[in-house]
Amino acid sequence: MKKYLLMLFTWWGASTFGTWVHTMRHGVLVGRDEFGNKYYKQNVSKNKAYSGSRKGERRWVMYANDSEASAIPVGWHGWMHYRTDVPPSQDEHVPWPWERKHKPNMTGTPEAYRPAGSILSPQSRDDVSGDYEAWTP
Repeated sequence: MKKYLLMLFTWWGASTFGTWVHTMRHGVLVGRDEFGNKYYKQNVSKNKAYSGSRKGERRWVMYANDSEASAIPVGWHGWMHYRTDVPPSQDEHVPWPWERKHKPNMTGTPEAYRPAGSILSPQSRDDVSGDYEAWTP
């Protein structure tokens, strides 16, 4: 019961109550990723309200934790954006050699990228050399 009450009042942390109801009524579970996110689809050829959707189906994700778009792995990202018709749960995604392992968005955490010269960076930037002249209006 607590889970459903939190769903009503903490809409910023996960999917809304309306999305949950729509998923239960119309969603077909396609698969899950290693982060616990669940991927759904709905065949919209019968439903004229979504006739503008590509490929005749609507696709969405129910995040396991916070609603963070960067929490979608590469294989599922391609399926969500209609780059492939076969989800990674049916055909294992083989990454290209140049693809990096997925990392979540670190913004706002101590692990976030902070370039040299940033106020939050422990590194200091080198002093400006003689080839730089400040602009004065």
